[in-house]
Amino acid sequence: MDTYYTYILTNFRKTVLYVGVTQNIQKRIIEHKQGIGSHFTKKYNVHMLVHVETYDSIKDAISREKQLKSGSRVKKELLINKNNPKWEDLYKQWIEDMK
Repeated sequence: MDTYYTYILTNFRKTVLYVGVTQNIQKRIIEHKQGIGSHFTKKYNVHMLVHVETYDSIKDAISREKQLKSGSRVKKELLINKNNPKWEDLYKQWIEDMK
């Protein structure tokens, strides 16, 4: 069964939030960190993975992405604070968990 990911990235100062969706979280976050694939994340240096959700269908993942994008920054911050109160970069944790 395939897994799809809806995720939130931020920059070092935590002033910018980016919401995305992917089927390959490892590859996509590496692309963001290398400035590949998204002009927005490259321009604002947004590459810290602070929130991830998993879904069994791309339809559900995209629906959640749209929901998050349409919500306020405050709602996104509350979601991040609930699961990652220190706003740590979860990338390495996700890589280790997937091995």
